[in-house]
Amino acid sequence: MNANAIRPFRIEIPQADLDDLQERLARTRWADQIPGSGDTYGVSVDRVRQLVEFWQGGFDWRKVEARLNAYPQFKTEIDGQDIHFLHVKSERDNAFPLILTHGWPGTFVEFLDVIEPLTTAGYDLVIPSVPGYGFSGVTTESGWNDNRIAKAWAELMARLGYRKYGAVGNDGGSQISAELGRVDPEHLVGSHVAQVYSFPSGDPTEMTDLTADEQRSLATLDWFVKNKMGFNVLQSQQPQTLAHALMDSPTGLVGWNGQLLGPDLDDEFVLTNIAIHWFTGTAGSAIRHYFEKAQAEHATEPTTVPMALCGSTGDFHGIRRFADRDHNIVSWRTHDVFTHYLHHVAPDLMSTEITEFFGQYR
Repeated sequence: MNANAIRPFRIEIPQADLDDLQERLARTRWADQIPGSGDTYGVSVDRVRQLVEFWQGGFDWRKVEARLNAYPQFKTEIDGQDIHFLHVKSERDNAFPLILTHGWPGTFVEFLDVIEPLTTAGYDLVIPSVPGYGFSGVTTESGWNDNRIAKAWAELMARLGYRKYGAVGNDGGSQISAELGRVDPEHLVGSHVAQVYSFPSGDPTEMTDLTADEQRSLATLDWFVKNKMGFNVLQSQQPQTLAHALMDSPTGLVGWNGQLLGPDLDDEFVLTNIAIHWFTGTAGSAIRHYFEKAQAEHATEPTTVPMALCGSTGDFHGIRRFADRDHNIVSWRTHDVFTHYLHHVAPDLMSTEITEFFGQYR
């Protein structure tokens, strides 16, 4: 078989896997919790119980599966790794291609709600599952850091016949989209991201005369580091230690992934992302991505491909002066939508922003 072959793919989770899941959920050994503590110590038992009960009763995987299979899906092997992706083409002539990249603990599902408005606006969409996540399957060798993923994305777009294209990203997908500008500047016309992960270098002069937005972003980052950064430390240092629990207990997976898939999101979106990690057996492989990023050598020269930031004022989106240092920022916009998942929560807003940005490059 041609090593570059692009193979049609459908999601078909065996009924035995659904039955096994229900049995495991029913046998949950619940954690204790100090009365009245809420989420002081982390994701609360009440929140996990709510999601588990929904997974046992109201959540219909077959309905979700049918929705996902309504989009054309494919797999292809790149650099020894299967890559799963949606490829949804616009019906308009001279459609312009975009590759949309998710992060953790999300999946390609983050972008389902922007498909219709973007294809209607004349964009072909390639929405892959990051190696080690979901239907791309587990990674079987080390080294799948953002740079290597970006190179795989460049090969994928070339394999699909796209000479020029844009990149859209959220969370870790924002980092991969930025890295695409480093590895494929000849073909990438620009990147549109929800976060720019540029931080202070330690030079005290960088911290003078911060704007109100920069002070707010820095305060958000400071709170996050002090209150919720534990997952990043553990996954960057000891992902295998955690993987044993996540692979064995769907309730444990709900608790761990639920820290960043919070109650501000609808339960079906939360469980769809969690279920994909569970059914594909990639819960452990996905968190290994953090270790790979931590071990990678990071380039110090700035990227030159135009980059637009469209972020949430209620979430860390970046600090402009440090972003300007590291990238070619041509647009910086924030919106009063409190979420880390703007493409899901505000798809019309994000589609409009993406269309406006890439309209000047197509």
